[in-house]
Amino acid sequence: MSDDPKDSNNNKDQNNQDNQNNQAPKKALNIGELVNNSDNIKGKKTDVQNPELWEFPMNYPMSIIGHEGEHESLLNEVKLILGSQFPEFDLASVDVKPSKTGRFHSVRVNLYLTDVEQVNKLYEALDNAKTVRMVV
Repeated sequence: MSDDPKDSNNNKDQNNQDNQNNQAPKKALNIGELVNNSDNIKGKKTDVQNPELWEFPMNYPMSIIGHEGEHESLLNEVKLILGSQFPEFDLASVDVKPSKTGRFHSVRVNLYLTDVEQVNKLYEALDNAKTVRMVV
């Protein structure tokens, strides 16, 4: 072995080739295997798929992330949705925070849910909202 860095790189390359030759052949992946089959989805894309796993009533914290530059319109749209679906909800409790980069804003709320149909209606309304990018 020499002190020449080129020699050590050649040895590493040879070891990598040896390791690759000893590995089992990789299975060809069909892109269709990665896509969720729409036949498995029950109802709309925003519907809860396994309602038996949910325990109601429950407190449900969520963050609603809005598109870039639409802080006020996001807040207004979320308040309209929450006010119409949860009349007893305190709209003053809505917390808005910017992302670290300031590109996005998230509206954080804690909802009291009593049944799965409330969840389905809420997610459908948020999915149809123009200023909502994602719900977590």
